Formats: sequence, structure tokens, C-alpha cells
Amino acid sequence: MEATDIRRTVELEDDHWWYRERRAILARELRELRRRGVAGRALDIGAAGGGNTRVLVRHGWDALVADYSELAVELARERGLQAIHADARDLPLPDGSFDLVLAFDVLEHIEEDDRAAGEIVRVLRPGGTALITVPCDMALWSAHDVASGHVRRYTRDTLRDLLTRQGLVLERLWSWNVLLRPVVALRRKHTSGSDVMETHPLVNFALSTVVTAERYLPVRSLPGVSLIVRAHRPQRFGK
Repeated sequence: MEATDIRRTVELEDDHWWYRERRAILARELRELRRRGVAGRALDIGAAGGGNTRVLVRHGWDALVADYSELAVELARERGLQAIHADARDLPLPDGSFDLVLAFDVLEHIEEDDRAAGEIVRVLRPGGTALITVPCDMALWSAHDVASGHVRRYTRDTLRDLLTRQGLVLERLWSWNVLLRPVVALRRKHTSGSDVMETHPLVNFALSTVVTAERYLPVRSLPGVSLIVRAHRPQRFGK
């Protein structure tokens, strides 16, 4: 992620509908893990300043930011977060050292996404959980993807294949931002760069209301703008 994108994310993420709902999704997943008795150390790869990392900390996790951008690391530390500079393809961290790994909108930026996925598995303890999000469907490819430094968008099959080849066991794979997909597709046909920008408060409220409605509607199997995965490293590979 470029420095301008990181700064824009940090400036917008507290109030922007897209980031707020994604944090809400993360919080729900963390509550589910807590019900299972899962807690401990968490790694947030590509945290871009640590908006999601703060959610981890609020839920009691000992969280570490790992980002390729020195600026992201600096901003995360300014927010009181533990942070290191790291390449997702070669994390300077011990095997099996985390109970949870987050990679939210990371893999699509990396040409060798198999190496990054392999590192997620490597640093997870056996039985540990991975939460991963990616943009979906090359039919939505646009100038937004180019400006954001994306290499690809994923289908359910390509994402499932990538993660299972590296040894993760998928527990759940679902679509997000389904209801707004037609709006996103139309908008991106007419934009020349990233569409992550400040939104008028009324528009922000309206979009937030729509995307929040997905919590209660049976739409997660339909095409959306993003894919979300919850997976785990098996206790023993091959099992």
C-alpha cells in the first residue's frame, strides 16, 4: 500500500462506513473465538496503521502489527501498538508463535500470494485461526484496483485453492458487501483512481445502513465485492 493510501486509511477509518462495518465483522469473529476459549497472541499483517489491530487489543489479544511500509509501522506505534517492519512473504517471526493471524486485504497486493499464505500457516500454532479478506471477482477490476496496487481479485475457487494448498482448513468462506455490489460496479466504471475517500455524512450513513443490513439477510452466498475466510491450521498436517 502506498504512503498516500495509508494516510488516507488512517484519516478515514474511524468513521467511514466500509472500515467501520469490517471492524464490526472482526469483532463478531473475535467474540466467536472467545466462546470457543481461543485467545492469546495475534498477528495483523498489512495493518496500515492498525485500525483492526486496535479491535484485537480491545478484545484482549496480545497483538502485533507486521507491515511492509515503514510509515504504517510508525503510525501503528504512535497509536501505542506493537509493530515491526516485515515482508508478508518472509515474516521474521518464529514458527507456530501466534494463535490468530489477520490478513485483511493483503494477498491481492502480492504477486507471490502463495508464499504469503504459506507464511500465515507457518507462524500459526497448530489449531490457530486465520481471518483473511480479499477483493473478489475480476469482473469488478477497475482503476481502483490499479490505484490500490492490486495484482488480482479472487473467486471463491481461487481463494479456496490458494489457502488449502498451503495447508489451511477452511471453516467458512462468505461474501461481503453484497447489497452494494451494483453501486460499486457502476461507480468504478466511471472513476480513475481509488474510491476510498471522504464521504458526505448523509451518504456515509446511508451506505452504512445498507451494508449493516447484510448481518441479518441470507446474502452471504451471493456475489459481493469482497470475500472473507475463517480457517485454521490443522493440529497435524495431512489430518
